[in-house]
Amino acid sequence: MNEENTFEAQMDELEKIVTQLERGDVPLEQALEQFKQGVALSNQLQKKLAEAEHTLTKVINDQGDEVPYERAESND
Repeated sequence: MNEENTFEAQMDELEKIVTQLERGDVPLEQALEQFKQGVALSNQLQKKLAEAEHTLTKVINDQGDEVPYERAESND
């Protein structure tokens, strides 16, 4: 996987953008471009998280079928 495309690298980039925009010392045109880039990164990160959640909530049953994960009730 390309380092630039990792979740962590994208998150770091988004944090840098947010920090720069919060400082308020960025020219308007640059701030608008950074905002657009930040929104795009945020959308990509949300998609990756949704895909990870989808993957983590599935298990393989004894027949080899992928089924939703259901936590067994505990009798405490």
